[in-house]
Amino acid sequence: MHQTSFFAEVNKMFARAAQYTKHPPGLLEQIQNCNSVYHMSFPLLRDDGSIDVIDAYRAEHSHHMQPTKGGIRYAPSVNADEVMALAALMSYKCAIVDVPYGGAKGGICIDRQDYSQSELERITRRYTFELSKKNFIGPGIDVPAPDYGTSSIEMSWIFDTYRSIADNPLDALACVTGKPVGMGGVRGRTEATGRGVFFGIREACDIEEDMHALGLSVGVEGKSVVIQGLGNVGYHTALYLEQAGAKVIGIAEYEGGVYNPEGFLLEDIVSHRKETKSILNFPGAQNFTDSAKVLELECDILVPAALESQIRSDNVSRIQAKIIAEAANGPITSSADQWLIENGVLVIPDVYLNAGGVTVSYFEWLRNLSHVRHGRMSRRREAHNALQILETVQGLVGKKFDSETISGIESSLAFGASEADLVDSGLEDTMVGAYHEIHEKSRSHNLDLRTGAFINAIDKIAQGYLRSGIFP
Repeated sequence: MHQTSFFAEVNKMFARAAQYTKHPPGLLEQIQNCNSVYHMSFPLLRDDGSIDVIDAYRAEHSHHMQPTKGGIRYAPSVNADEVMALAALMSYKCAIVDVPYGGAKGGICIDRQDYSQSELERITRRYTFELSKKNFIGPGIDVPAPDYGTSSIEMSWIFDTYRSIADNPLDALACVTGKPVGMGGVRGRTEATGRGVFFGIREACDIEEDMHALGLSVGVEGKSVVIQGLGNVGYHTALYLEQAGAKVIGIAEYEGGVYNPEGFLLEDIVSHRKETKSILNFPGAQNFTDSAKVLELECDILVPAALESQIRSDNVSRIQAKIIAEAANGPITSSADQWLIENGVLVIPDVYLNAGGVTVSYFEWLRNLSHVRHGRMSRRREAHNALQILETVQGLVGKKFDSETISGIESSLAFGASEADLVDSGLEDTMVGAYHEIHEKSRSHNLDLRTGAFINAIDKIAQGYLRSGIFP
């Protein structure tokens, strides 16, 4: 079976939305095209003395805003088409949540399990050096972040390497986000994408008209959930859904899947996997040796949080979920997406839903450039104002609160909002506002959420290009 390239899939979705805009064809073509793609090969001296040749990529999709922004993934599947597609999605994603970046993406074509920690460090540092040589990294140029197969550890190596060769080491901290907290990172970045996914799902489930159309009650509580991928994004999405009262009944990983209609406790599954190196054979659960079959389980909410093209024309008719929340990038192909729309499935699109990571990365980047921790200059002032309001309320109601209540409130206000509180508040506000914006756009055109989101992104990027003066 012929499979359309990932970048072509993204462009099909772009084209579907573009027909509802009034922008000239040339401008639409510029928005759609990937501006720059850099493929590099470099040698790695391995621990045993042998030499490997490493292939790596960086794509900058749009320069309507600068810097460009996007993660770096380590996976055997990495190629030019993939990073171009992911960079394009990042452009649209940033526009949807009003984060002032152009989209970018990078990747190294390796299976990280085949390399030692010291080898991974050498690969990462050399990759950073190669990007720097070609002007593909810098606080005002292109700012990477973690993605599939990478973490704050790799980001710390990128920062350290870049800092050693940068012309302006003072702002070098802002060359990459997703760093450890002690190295300029912000609290809340690790869970940001999953947290954002939760906020998006929550907003969708709170719209009575949409839930009524699906035959579901309003709210997250009580809804059955299937999660594909228990990495950082999948885990945190499941965690917040569980805390909100949803029931996780199915989990898929690369080694297989498990199902229990009564639901799992997430931490029990995580502990089992740590002990046995697999989610399979969990007590009371049904095993699936083919993890793809877990996607076909009957549930209220399906969360694909792994890789692209998981729901395709050959399996979409067997999907039984009423809501699909795309926590991963591109998990549904364009043909499958059309089938889901026609069959009344509510798809919350990736181009909006997994924007929590880049949103909090933006907060980190701002902090690094300002050299001031979020809330440092305002926390105690906010606490003082809150206590004054408390005193005013007591006067208005004509009585004082009991000492225990007062003590508890004063304790919670003693230091004002922490950085983690501010980051979470900013993330929630961003995801809530963006959802209702794309929901209104899709409703006004009588379209699905994905097309509404793309229309919104295209309009914003077009405005960005016209304001930039690129077109005299």
